[in-house]
Amino acid sequence: MSEEMMQQLMAAAERLAGAAESLDRVMGRIDAQQDALTAKVDRIVAAIEEQPRHELAARGEGSQRMHERVVELEKSNADLKAQAARMARKTLPPLVSAILAKSCGELGSEKLDKGVLDKTLSSLSVEQRIAVKSELARAGIIE
Repeated sequence: MSEEMMQQLMAAAERLAGAAESLDRVMGRIDAQQDALTAKVDRIVAAIEEQPRHELAARGEGSQRMHERVVELEKSNADLKAQAARMARKTLPPLVSAILAKSCGELGSEKLDKGVLDKTLSSLSVEQRIAVKSELARAGIIE
C-alpha cells in the first residue's frame, strides 16, 4: 500500500474516531435528559400514590387533572424512550468502512451514489454485497 493511501486511511480513521466521540457525547446528553425526565415522572407518581384515596376522591376535578397530567407525562416519557432508541449509535463494521474508504475516497455525511457503490462492491460475493448494503442502510448512508 502506498504512503499516500496509508495517510488517507489514517485521516479517514481519525475523522471516524472524532465522529464516534461526538456521538458518544450526544448519547450521554440524551441519557441524562432521559434520566431527568424519568426521575420527574417517578416523583409525580410517588406523590400521587402517597395521598390517601379518600383525599383524591374529595378533590374531584383536581384529581382528574392530576391523573391526566400523569398520563401525559407517562406518554412523554415513552416518546422520549422511543426517540432515544431511534437515535442509537449507527456505526459501520470495520470491513465496510475499509471498503468504502478504499474505493469511494472520503466518507462524509452525504449519501452514496448507487452506481459508484455497485461498482465498488462488484468484487464481493452476492451475500457480502447484501451484508454491506444492509449495514449501510442501517447506518443511514443509503436508502
